[in-house]
Amino acid sequence: MTTMTSLIEPLIPALRRYARALLRDSSAADDLVQDCLERAIGRWHQRRQDGDARTWIFTILHNLAINRLRQAQRRGRHVAIEDADEDSVSHPPAQEDRIRHHDVVQALADLPEDQRAVLLLVAVEDLSYAEAADVLDVPIGTVMSRLARGRERLRRALGEPDRIAKAPNLRRIK
Repeated sequence: MTTMTSLIEPLIPALRRYARALLRDSSAADDLVQDCLERAIGRWHQRRQDGDARTWIFTILHNLAINRLRQAQRRGRHVAIEDADEDSVSHPPAQEDRIRHHDVVQALADLPEDQRAVLLLVAVEDLSYAEAADVLDVPIGTVMSRLARGRERLRRALGEPDRIAKAPNLRRIK
């Protein structure tokens, strides 16, 4: 039991971050992490002993999140006024850093689900390409292409200058 606890407990902050980024709702993300931890603990004996526990738990979280997103898409979203958090009814901040942060979060939210998941796993959660491929159950080449497309789309959404345009002009020598 102590081995399981020592492997799972340090992952909780990263799981919460990933869940919040996927669901875009902090209370739903906390519920998702709770369900993920219950499932991981309850099925601890089913994991591969030679496998990485971090990848296995992120896979559980990702699959639960996809199921919830599909279910929410079928049902539609309903939030009672009492349950609305402060962020949903507040005004945008005046500070530039907060505005930039909001722009990045919004651009990230606008990415397609597959690109956003890869970008979050690799760039935020610091998983390797192979680990991200295991979590998402796709080939490593798919992870690399989704990551490249996601980064490019994010760069364009944020109005960053084109990488090619930034390159110095080269002379042609014959």
